[in-house]
Amino acid sequence: MSESFPRMSARTRRFTLGVPRGFTISPDGGRVVFLRTQSGVDPVTCLWELDTATHVERLVVDPRKLSGADEENLPPEERARRERSREQAGGVVAYSTDADVTLAAFALAGGLYLTELASGRTRRIETAGAVVDPRLSPGGQSLAYVSGGAFHVHDLASGRDRTLAAPESPTVTYGLAEFIAAEELERMRGYWWSPDGDKVLVERADEAPVPEWYIADPANPDRPAVPQRYPAAGTRNARVELFVLGLDGSRVAVPFDDEYLAAAAWDSHALSIVTMARDQKSLRLLTVDPLTGASTIVREERDPAWVEAFGGVPAHLDDGSLVWIGALDGGNRLFVGGRAVTPPTLQVREVLGVDHDSVLFRASGGDPSEIQLWTWDGASLLPVSTRSGVFTGRMAGGVGVLSEQTLDNEGVSTTVVRRDGMAVPIPSLAERPGLDLRVSLGRSGRRELSTAVVLPSWYESGSGKLPVLMDPYGGPHAQRVLSAHGAYLASQWFAEQGFAVIVADGRGTPGRGPAWERTVLNDLAGPVLEDQIDALHGVAEQYAGDLDLTKVAIRGWSFGGYLAALAVLRRPDVFHAAVAGAPVTDWRLYDTAYTERYLGHPDEQPEVYDQSSLFADAVKLERPLLLIHGLADDNVVAAHTLRLSSALLAAGRQHSVLPLSGVTHMTPQEVVAENLLLLQVEFLKRSLGV
Repeated sequence: MSESFPRMSARTRRFTLGVPRGFTISPDGGRVVFLRTQSGVDPVTCLWELDTATHVERLVVDPRKLSGADEENLPPEERARRERSREQAGGVVAYSTDADVTLAAFALAGGLYLTELASGRTRRIETAGAVVDPRLSPGGQSLAYVSGGAFHVHDLASGRDRTLAAPESPTVTYGLAEFIAAEELERMRGYWWSPDGDKVLVERADEAPVPEWYIADPANPDRPAVPQRYPAAGTRNARVELFVLGLDGSRVAVPFDDEYLAAAAWDSHALSIVTMARDQKSLRLLTVDPLTGASTIVREERDPAWVEAFGGVPAHLDDGSLVWIGALDGGNRLFVGGRAVTPPTLQVREVLGVDHDSVLFRASGGDPSEIQLWTWDGASLLPVSTRSGVFTGRMAGGVGVLSEQTLDNEGVSTTVVRRDGMAVPIPSLAERPGLDLRVSLGRSGRRELSTAVVLPSWYESGSGKLPVLMDPYGGPHAQRVLSAHGAYLASQWFAEQGFAVIVADGRGTPGRGPAWERTVLNDLAGPVLEDQIDALHGVAEQYAGDLDLTKVAIRGWSFGGYLAALAVLRRPDVFHAAVAGAPVTDWRLYDTAYTERYLGHPDEQPEVYDQSSLFADAVKLERPLLLIHGLADDNVVAAHTLRLSSALLAAGRQHSVLPLSGVTHMTPQEVVAENLLLLQVEFLKRSLGV
């Protein structure tokens, strides 16, 4: 008997195990290094290499064959880094190489390892403590890492290990991205090598100003609560500073005035940093003199709502031309050398790589559900991907790595395109979900919202009305409607249980331009809820006779959980049941950078926070509501659900709460992930009388 979908989804980490990722291309284009587990149910990530000439794939590092690789002994900093990056597997989950891609370094269970890629010889380098985020210098002579908050550099020739910066107090770390940078600014690293490998730009973060919260484990009362510095909206952030540390022992401060360090890059043309004001209405790109720490403003951007910090920039072409992404004339556009080289109708998402005079980037045209690959070759704009779907990739040495997801094909397809145009596949070992996808993408409602309608594979139109399940995320900076098979697996499974599932991206979601994204300014409740109702009614018109609008439920996680609870509280005339997983219930309890970007400072605009909070709506509940929350969640802490539950109880409103002991925001545990799906279906059917 084959496994059920909930069980398979849990065992395969939502079918992500076995998918190749983390690609590095050698400068000559002859080799591609990447990460992949050895099967679709194997949670241990290995390091691999592909010879692009012979098409031969080679297993370089299998963590199970290395001594001391016990994942149970991960240092707390590494556990936090994996939670921030939503890493679901174990083993070699990240690595770095030298510029020639001859060496690879990685951390494994706190140990530091170095691999010679040609021979596969791997050795452990002894360190004084557990290691986080090791990175090789470009020339491969030195290996930097963080241990116990201190920044170390190990000389590979002599074996000498030096501490270039040690924390002055328990709240200080060197070389690590602080919570806000990793969780909200998509900056996962805290140090950057100089091109010649004799200096390093290093972040110093002091969390002393940040309020201390405590994450308790009520299921194990013998364990003390874990303290955590959490910068809730309106409170102080970590104090972030930058220093250029020389291997000769020099230390040069790099002062900057803004609250946030959004990005940094160091190439042969410039040491660059991107900083952002606390209110995120201004952003600066600065170049830094590494000898003095003095900086010069290269670009400054302002927006009355907020500015964007895009991935992959700043970068430079071989001639020194700056590669940048910014808003202009209604579009997020690619700039090269100060000139916009993409039209405002092509919404640029991120830069994936610069290879000499070419830029590889992702962008959406008229359909936000599609994310295509494009290049700028110095003279013209060229499409790389031509089929409908969602694409990403890498480029170096005249060789490209393209990863493709389409609506028609299961999983992720990865191909190496050589200089001569020959395509070399890198196989995915992921399991097949075994679902017959029946999804239709289109536009619905007055605002032509990007919408997916998922019907049971067995359903015949006109044979009877289906109860409806809205399945959104709905929040800004994230999409659910994508032209990719894997985006709808859980939705299709819910549909197979007898629902018509609707997934809709409303205002605030990316891919439709700056103005569309900024319509949620000062209101995270009204527009997103209105758009879900608009999508529902629009789909009902398109599928007249197939949807039962007297039985409409909504489910979601994180912002989607907030939206689900919001829906039944404020519009019980439309929504008849809700499952709210890890919901933000009061934005004063969520972090600074995300919340203040959209709602401003709570002391300056308390009415905006009140309007987007759920607490005042507790008295209105008249529909079944299931609240689910991991008690170990350090992102959306369990207080969100517990306080809403208290408000509902005080108002005498019946509701259900499912606490998940030891579970974080990701819910990676197999048993939990499997049974959560089953329990949600049972709750929804019972609540709707299906």
